[in-house]
Amino acid sequence: MIKQIPVLRVCISCRKTYDRKDLLKITKDHKQGIMLQKGMGRSAYICKSKKCYSDSKIKKKLQKALKTFLEPEFIEIFEKEITSYNNYPH
Repeated sequence: MIKQIPVLRVCISCRKTYDRKDLLKITKDHKQGIMLQKGMGRSAYICKSKKCYSDSKIKKKLQKALKTFLEPEFIEIFEKEITSYNNYPH
């Protein structure tokens, strides 16, 4: 039996390594633009700890990681999405 190896990614805020399933994925899809948790293309990952997603520099870190400008509308959607992680124990 083949054991599944976890796919590890680094949080762009705290720079710690986590299993990909435990991170919020933001992707710059070449056709559909910026997407949360899906899409193919350049991606950035943020762990679900409050310290990381409420980091004052998170917008700048995301823009650098995705090599693009993030629209204010996306930031609003992103902030609504991460409020659901408020009570995530980390």
